Amino acid sequence: MISFLNHFSYNATLQNQLSEIVRSKSAHKGERLQDIGTYNPNLYFVKKGCLRSYSIDEKGREHVFTFAPEHWIITDIANEVEHRPTRLFIDAVEHSELEIIPKFKLQKILDNFGENYERRNRKLLQRIAVLQDRVLLLMSASALERYEHFVATYPNLLNRVPQKMIASYLGITPQAFSTLKKKQLQALKKPS
Repeated sequence: MISFLNHFSYNATLQNQLSEIVRSKSAHKGERLQDIGTYNPNLYFVKKGCLRSYSIDEKGREHVFTFAPEHWIITDIANEVEHRPTRLFIDAVEHSELEIIPKFKLQKILDNFGENYERRNRKLLQRIAVLQDRVLLLMSASALERYEHFVATYPNLLNRVPQKMIASYLGITPQAFSTLKKKQLQALKKPS
């Protein structure tokens, strides 16, 4: 399994120092890793499995913000950047093998090595762009366009994540999601 430390294999000394702060954890399906309103100083790197971040509105409806499949990092970025309580729950969608990285210790080690975190971890940071795209899609795209974007972004999650979570991610009801999928299948079956 790929480790967060693999991103630093170009520098054995740096990798060794980072290995002192990274700890492994198994998370069972449904296990909550972060609650709303807490301060969570960790990043979660997914070695195997899938996590999600989400909120629950005043009516008790879940709103999935993002998924983190293998080799993705998930955290509440505003919690880190703005030092405010978390606004998202994080839990395991399926049994997951994780690495937990304390954000501030990570940054301190990288600073000591003169590392530019953004430059060295461009691929990891590009995943933040997925969130930006998601917000723009929610503001302007149809449910079908959002679904197509989900499939393109997370091609391996369609059969791994419960359909109601995908519907929540898309901002539609499970019934509307079922109808959307039926229409898409019918469109694919029509002769050209």
